Amino acid sequence: MNSTSTLGIDLGSSLRTAAIRELDPLAADRLCFELRSHNERADVPALVSALRDLVPGPDAVAAYSAEACVAAMRDLGMFLGSIKRHGPEPIPLVPEVVPVLLELGRRTDMVPRDTVHHYTTWNPTGGRQRMYTGDIQEAYLQESVRMVFPHLREGLELAEQLSHADVDDPKFAVLTDELTTHMETMVSSIDMVVANVSPEFFARGLRAYFEEITVDGRVLLGPAAAQVPLWLIDQAIWAADNSAPEYEEFLRDSVPYSLPRWRELYDGWTGIPSVVTRLVDTFGDDPDGAERRMPGLRPSAEALARLLRVIIVFRGRHLGIARKAYDADLRLYPVGSGGASVDLLRQIIDLTRATSQLTQRPSAPAAAGRAERRSA
Repeated sequence: MNSTSTLGIDLGSSLRTAAIRELDPLAADRLCFELRSHNERADVPALVSALRDLVPGPDAVAAYSAEACVAAMRDLGMFLGSIKRHGPEPIPLVPEVVPVLLELGRRTDMVPRDTVHHYTTWNPTGGRQRMYTGDIQEAYLQESVRMVFPHLREGLELAEQLSHADVDDPKFAVLTDELTTHMETMVSSIDMVVANVSPEFFARGLRAYFEEITVDGRVLLGPAAAQVPLWLIDQAIWAADNSAPEYEEFLRDSVPYSLPRWRELYDGWTGIPSVVTRLVDTFGDDPDGAERRMPGLRPSAEALARLLRVIIVFRGRHLGIARKAYDADLRLYPVGSGGASVDLLRQIIDLTRATSQLTQRPSAPAAAGRAERRSA
């Protein structure tokens, strides 16, 4: 089963993604290119005029395919975020866009504004690439996210298999190592950002374009990197029952910006034991005896430890970037565009490390310690 819209189309597939990138249902190529100059001059009237010119009529929207709905939301979103970056709320300036946003969101079963998927994965590359600034650093940032999504998509389906697999099954370690391979792309992506995007550019040049706007009375976040759902991998592997209230709240706030299939996965993994918990419970209070009875347990634990190490490496590098970009002397905003603070990122790393320790020598006392941490 894959991510599907209300029209039964997998908008996250590589074929659909390629089709969406090619589409320009609003004939917005020229205006999207000119948007960079408007932003450089902080020309709000020009941005408002362009957005007003792009808003399609109801008959046009009714004729759109699901892919065209995504492409239209992508291009309208670039102007919504640009106007907000320069101060005013965009909706009161172009109120006729509201029913269009609501309909595009309904047709694709997503929130009624653009998300990180629109800004990166569904964004054309090359000369048609939609960018707020046109700076090469913005292009690197978009590419770093674009390269991750296909691997996350595969990884989430592997996590779904793991959530139902017996932890002593020899296939469990194989599936986990395959998931780890996909997660290693996250490390490569963050390395690309470190090498090519300065904290100053993000903090002072780009961050402001991802601010929230209000649509039909609903406050909606911009296309934040926090919407890249590594947190959903966490939910399946350990966070469903090893998390902390702050992280749980962040997950609940982030879920609406996901693809429909990924929201299904979150719902399915919430309220059931995580993979790590099932491993700990299977080892019980006699790990040696459990390993003798179930020789697949130790390879499963070691595979989970490898997976968590890769995630910790990624999160550590992400924390390093965030510390610089949100340093008090540099930042324009106190928290990330997805609502996460540097303190929360640090807490997530600590939780992941603590969970990784459970895979080293799982036992009933370790499970008791986990429950004690949650109640605290």
